[in-house]
Amino acid sequence: MGQVQYYTEEGLRKLKDELQDLKGRGRQDIAKQIAEARDKGDLSENAEYDAAKDAQGHLELKIAKLEAVVGNARIFDQSLIDTSKVGILSTVKIKNVKNGMTVSYTLVSEEEADLKAGKISLGSPFGKGLVGKKIGEIAEINAPAGLLQFEILHISY
Repeated sequence: MGQVQYYTEEGLRKLKDELQDLKGRGRQDIAKQIAEARDKGDLSENAEYDAAKDAQGHLELKIAKLEAVVGNARIFDQSLIDTSKVGILSTVKIKNVKNGMTVSYTLVSEEEADLKAGKISLGSPFGKGLVGKKIGEIAEINAPAGLLQFEILHISY
C-alpha cells in the first residue's frame, strides 16, 4: 500500500477528473491511433503502430500511478489541526531575515504544488523547514543557495 497523502477537496477532485479523462478520452485516442496504424499494413515494419503501442503503455502506466495516488488520498479535515503551528493547508507569511522580503505560501501535497499560485509541497525544503513553526519563530531552510532564515509572521487556515 502506498503512502497516504492529504488533499483539499478541490485538489482531489482535479486528480479524479484527470484519471477519468485518461481512462475515457485518453484510451479512446490511443485505440484510434492503433487502429489507424494497423490499417496501414505489415505490423512488423510499421513505426506508427510501434509508437502507438508505446504511447498506450505510457498511458496505462500513468493511469495506474494516478489510481494509486487517488486510492491513498484523503480529504484533509481542518477541524483536527493545531492552528497555532504551520502545517498542511496552512497559509504562512514569512520574512527573509537577511533582506526583509516577505512572501506567503500555502503548504499542500506534492501533486497540488504550484509555485506560481503560491502553493508549495510539504516535502520541499521550504515545506519541511516551515512545518511545526509558530508565529515569531525562525525557520532555517536548506536551499540550493545555502542556509536561509525566515521569520514566521502570520499563519492562517
